[in-house]
Amino acid sequence: MKLSKRLETIVSMVPCLGPEACVADVGTDHGFVPIRLVELGVCGRALAMDVRPGPLERAREHIRQHGLEGQIRTRLGNGLEALQPGEAQAVVIAGMGGELMLRILEEGAHVREHIAHWILSPQSELSQFRHGLEGLGLSIRDEEMVLEDGKYYTVMKVTPGAMSYGREYQYRYGDCLIRKASLVLQSFLEREMSQNRMIRQGLEGQDGEGARRRLGELEQEYSEMEEAYGAMEECGNSSGSV
Repeated sequence: MKLSKRLETIVSMVPCLGPEACVADVGTDHGFVPIRLVELGVCGRALAMDVRPGPLERAREHIRQHGLEGQIRTRLGNGLEALQPGEAQAVVIAGMGGELMLRILEEGAHVREHIAHWILSPQSELSQFRHGLEGLGLSIRDEEMVLEDGKYYTVMKVTPGAMSYGREYQYRYGDCLIRKASLVLQSFLEREMSQNRMIRQGLEGQDGEGARRRLGELEQEYSEMEEAYGAMEECGNSSGSV
């Protein structure tokens, strides 16, 4: 099975757990991630979970096509509510907004302490999401950023533990990505900085409280981009000099 770059990145970040382990994929859609994980031997069993019957039926069909009915079960449920404590050692949640994913994690308190590994890929509100993980006692251990079809996606490997960043730009753009001097993050920042400058040029000279407030917000965002870009350059230079 050939997966998209985003899904392959998600699969690659799930640690090899062995034949007795189970991975739950929340919001499974077509069921491609659990199929791939089982085929690769990352886990012996998987749960393909979704809140909608339609995607689950598509997942069942794909599971049947790959002959994995005995190893992958489908389950209808909202977020983590259908997952029982101890059923899974790892959980994948991807393809949703950061605010929704945070709510799923908050409402899944009954299983959070039983999950050793989380692979999370929020599509929006990344700063809020990273702050939220910190508040839930979850720590980002690694991040990858991929560019696919003109869109940027971030995938996080998360485990239980304390996390605290010193600067806001680390929450907005990802401390792990900055420290590894991610080339994809670099291209993202360059694009965002260029767009920010153009928008500010259009607002400069405009009267009105709304324009002034928006200009102030853009200037703050640009300052954080510069901090992130500068920190990433320092990390890149450091790694290159070793």
